[in-house]
Amino acid sequence: MESNQRYYFRRAAEERMAAQRAITDNARQWHARLAQQFAARAAEAESLSAA
Repeated sequence: MESNQRYYFRRAAEERMAAQRAITDNARQWHARLAQQFAARAAEAESLSAA
């Protein structure tokens, strides 16, 4: 089973790639925002697992 941290890191990477492929500026911003949110969740999960 995949850990939360690994899932969030993977989703952040997927959303960054989707932002690069996006055609419209609106879609690019949406995917970039999602990537930031997933990266923040990954960092939070990492700090919780280290504690």
